[in-house]
Amino acid sequence: MNLNSRIFDRIRTRPKRAEDPRARVDGPTCEHPGCKERGDHRAPKGRGNEGQYWRFCLEHVRVYNQSYNYFAGMTDDAIARYQKDAVVGHRPTWNMGTGPGAGQRKGGDHGAEYVYDDPLGVFRAAGFAARAATEAPAPGRPGVGPVARRAFEVLGLEETADTVTVKARYKQLVKQVHPDANGGDRSYEDRLREVINAYNTLKAGGFA
Repeated sequence: MNLNSRIFDRIRTRPKRAEDPRARVDGPTCEHPGCKERGDHRAPKGRGNEGQYWRFCLEHVRVYNQSYNYFAGMTDDAIARYQKDAVVGHRPTWNMGTGPGAGQRKGGDHGAEYVYDDPLGVFRAAGFAARAATEAPAPGRPGVGPVARRAFEVLGLEETADTVTVKARYKQLVKQVHPDANGGDRSYEDRLREVINAYNTLKAGGFA
């Protein structure tokens, strides 16, 4: 490329226009007294004016932020209360069982049954309240739940059977219902599976 070519001598560029000061402020103006710059930066107005902001230029928003104090004018106790309330989003709270809509005990504070508000009738429809009030603890061996109780029934044993009795009964039933002991009849497989599951349940619960 020949930089001394006459072509370069004929190239002309458009002279740069002087910047119009009014064109720079095409939006909100800085709200600092006497400033004519654009107010592109928001700054909170402070406590009691949540959601409201000043509009400042970059220089004045920096100055404002350096001196901003949300708790200005509040005592130490008031600041502590505010910070405590902020944990729950400044919403009202109550001790458990004392707020609006709290349930009530039948028969006073020492009643055994606790009645909850049920505006949709969920508990009433399911019969939970009726069962809780009328259902007595099932008699039997302490610590035996419904699953273990069913397992004892499958093995044909009482809930009071000890581990030796449970193991002996299990071995006896396996020999009786195993397909090999019934000429290969596969109809006994379901019963065999049921016996094995019942024994494993009792073993896991410490009853075998």
